[in-house]
Amino acid sequence: MSSPKSIFFVEDDLSFGAVLKSYLEICNHKITWLSDGKHAVSAFREGHYDLCLLDVMLPNVDGFAIGREIRSMDIRIPIIYLTAKSLKEDILEGYRLGADDYIVKPFDADVLIYKIAVLLKRAEGEAGNSNQQYRIGKYVFDSRLREVKLGVARQLLSPKEAALLQLLCEHRNELLPRELALKRIWGDDGYFTTRSMDVFITKLRKFFREDPSVEIRNIHGSGFIMTYNN
Repeated sequence: MSSPKSIFFVEDDLSFGAVLKSYLEICNHKITWLSDGKHAVSAFREGHYDLCLLDVMLPNVDGFAIGREIRSMDIRIPIIYLTAKSLKEDILEGYRLGADDYIVKPFDADVLIYKIAVLLKRAEGEAGNSNQQYRIGKYVFDSRLREVKLGVARQLLSPKEAALLQLLCEHRNELLPRELALKRIWGDDGYFTTRSMDVFITKLRKFFREDPSVEIRNIHGSGFIMTYNN
């Protein structure tokens, strides 16, 4: 049997939440369950999880808002939204915010278990193929520690800075589409998030100013290309 995976579960229906938590544990998962959205983000930040299962309609802070914050901290963790809302607009909103799946209540628990297994397997594959360190010219970027090193000097990055830099490294010498970065990191491609990303790009350029070979070029209307010497 594979080792238990840790699932972050937020659901305010106490009866439904208790039943689903027990079923997930029977299926060899470790569950952290919160029944209120108020402290969900801080609880997620304090733990380490393999997947998030978020109800949308929660007291104090809704599941979409929680998912947006979680996605800003971890761009790769699978997120499944659970909801009684079946309107097309709500489903599209979930996917726009970076959902990996969206399940409308009531649902078959075995189907949920299958979807969780598929997403966990995909995430493990991506993690296995994902670099934790990138050599960027004279610098070394550690995506796990969120730091850029030049000799003994270290620059700690914010979660969004690190996520954006990792995407640029993964697309080295290729176009990183603006929309891809915005939706993956910010969960939105509106005007104000676009301006926010431009600020982050400017900050990243400053981090690498000691090495002229490192260049992040703006391709007008399309995105960015990062080039550097190794």
